Amino acid sequence: MDDHRVVVDGVALKKSYPTYPTAIKEQPITVEHKPYKPKPGHALTDAGTARATLAVSTESPNGTTEDDYAAKNQHLTVVQQHVTYWDRDHDSIIWPQDTYIGCRDYGWGITLSLIATAFINIGLSYPTVPGILPDPWFRIYVDRLYKAKHGSDSMTYDNQGRFRPQQFEDIFAKYDRGAKGGLDAGDVWIFWKEQRMVFDFFGWTACALEWIATYLLLWPSDGIMKKEDVRGIYDGSIFYKRAEETKRRRAASPRQSKTSPGLVAQAKKLL
Repeated sequence: MDDHRVVVDGVALKKSYPTYPTAIKEQPITVEHKPYKPKPGHALTDAGTARATLAVSTESPNGTTEDDYAAKNQHLTVVQQHVTYWDRDHDSIIWPQDTYIGCRDYGWGITLSLIATAFINIGLSYPTVPGILPDPWFRIYVDRLYKAKHGSDSMTYDNQGRFRPQQFEDIFAKYDRGAKGGLDAGDVWIFWKEQRMVFDFFGWTACALEWIATYLLLWPSDGIMKKEDVRGIYDGSIFYKRAEETKRRRAASPRQSKTSPGLVAQAKKLL
């Protein structure tokens, strides 16, 4: 056991931290990709306990506090918060036009917005419908979004839509080569290969598309998707932030193109 002194109400107390192996040399992959292990003094506590309404990390142990985002969304699970930006009229139903308008407000062009709308609503509609028959308008039912969970991903969302800090931290502890504070395309490629579950072809595809979408949403100038930006995608807070930035940019430069780089230009840069 490792001893560490913590201060509670002005009194120094001794707190013991258990020691246990997270890697063994006989299995090199466990050495190459070590999981997140809390250190004494870390603000993030109980990383193994899923949070219903907070997407937390070592950098943001209280979730997204900017503009009281976390406090304002305590009535929603994290997976619901993930998509509230696209629910334009807050009726817990996301129509294809809601998705399209959200993409356009985010700064995407017409073509990319149409493609994203098709993938999102066609892919997520049926798993969330309250009945057996598919929805003819491909609407997404936010209250049942947890039903759209698939395998072969990071498992950061649990099966009820809660946020699991341990799994989120593991993404970066295991795959952020060089401790850059984020993931580049090579890191994501390794992550994707190692998260694949046997014969889970749908999960493999869905996970790949999600990370491609994450890259397009963040569009990092240095090619590195920062950890806190990725966390902002999980709880949806970054969508509002980027949409507001796009709004200010358009207002400041009304004669410039009102969209982000075209689909072809984005694809060339991504490749």
